[in-house]
Amino acid sequence: MRAVDIIAKKRDGLSLTREEIDWFVNAYTKGDIPDYQAAALLMAICIRGMTREETVHLTLAMAHSGDVLNLAAALGGYAVDKHSSGGVGDKTTLVVLPLVAACGVPVAKMSGRGLGYSGGTLDKLEAIAGFNVNLSREQFLQLARDTGLVLAGQSADLAPADGKLYALRDVTATVPSLPLIASSIMSKKLAAGASGIVLDVKVGEGAFMGDLEGARLLAQTMVDIGVDAGRDVVALISDMNQPLGHAVGNSLEVKEAIETLRGGGPPDLREHCVEVAAHMLRLAGQGRRWSDLEDARIEASQRLGAGEGLAAFRRLAAAQGGDLSMVDDPDRLPRARIVEAVTADQSGYVARVSALGIGRAVFLLGAGRERKDSPIDLAVGVTVRVKVGDVIERGAAVAAIHANDEARLNECRETVAASLAYSSQPVPPLPLFYDTIYGH
Repeated sequence: MRAVDIIAKKRDGLSLTREEIDWFVNAYTKGDIPDYQAAALLMAICIRGMTREETVHLTLAMAHSGDVLNLAAALGGYAVDKHSSGGVGDKTTLVVLPLVAACGVPVAKMSGRGLGYSGGTLDKLEAIAGFNVNLSREQFLQLARDTGLVLAGQSADLAPADGKLYALRDVTATVPSLPLIASSIMSKKLAAGASGIVLDVKVGEGAFMGDLEGARLLAQTMVDIGVDAGRDVVALISDMNQPLGHAVGNSLEVKEAIETLRGGGPPDLREHCVEVAAHMLRLAGQGRRWSDLEDARIEASQRLGAGEGLAAFRRLAAAQGGDLSMVDDPDRLPRARIVEAVTADQSGYVARVSALGIGRAVFLLGAGRERKDSPIDLAVGVTVRVKVGDVIERGAAVAAIHANDEARLNECRETVAASLAYSSQPVPPLPLFYDTIYGH
């Protein structure tokens, strides 16, 4: 085969065979195909699209370009995983995984770091002193077997083709392609080896997918990939027009996750985590222990209310070297030097809490990174105490800025203020979820 022939075939709108896709992905991963030819194929895919079969073949080729884990064998049974498409204040993994483990279902998950204003789970965990997210494949699987709960960074040997292609997409204007987005996400999930996968697809101004139609299409594409690859998949489409919970910023989000695991926390975060956990439990139960979704919701809610997830989180932190004194007393987590209140400039109803605006404000404070190797400030962030639809009085505290630098604080202040809007007329609250797409 020749790379130029495969590029020309897709350029002309024709479907690629499994053999052609496998050959191209393998050759590019090994370095036998130069970046400029891979970029040409990515652009052809971006313009011409891919069929369902092509997208599945691309995903599987990327998944099998490196190591493929078998979590079911490692855990001695059905393995379940989750993935969020990213968002502002989305610390659900820190709550959901311990909650699912507290219900007796082992969970082993590989997560990523934040880039831009979207926070990364690994960065949040590293706010706990000593927490080791850099585990070898053997350490990852051993902890999964020993403790039933492990959360670490993605191995470089897991779907290496995706890493190379993603970096190329970022500089060739080929990021907004549905088959490329879906195959990138699902190749890592398939390589990670779970039997069942719950996808949390965000939609709104603070998400990659801004409109509901696009989010549904992405969710359906990923569900189809999973089904065709022999996995059980459910996709939840959730709102990201306002931050999830109150806290946005690494250590602030860890503190809020611990509060939620103790049975408290913001109502929207609790409800969101219970829903995601319930779908994971239902997949793991396979119609036996949790006969329907409502049974799973009830158990997840009861265990969260009883604080049972916190014990699992402590096991997770202890097993990976984390300082348990920070888990037991979250006030010991990194704290910003300056905390400044933001007040409402009028009475009425909260009409807007821009997830994108708050995310940008936190980025300005230094909590996000422009490049993967950029340093971040774990202590800074913004806490927003109101939701769209809330009644508010003029002068009431609606948010707080946590900063370590006066110049950054000044830059952030206007961004936070511009992210909040009020109305004299009642405003309906935003829904947490818009739709659920089932693989079977």
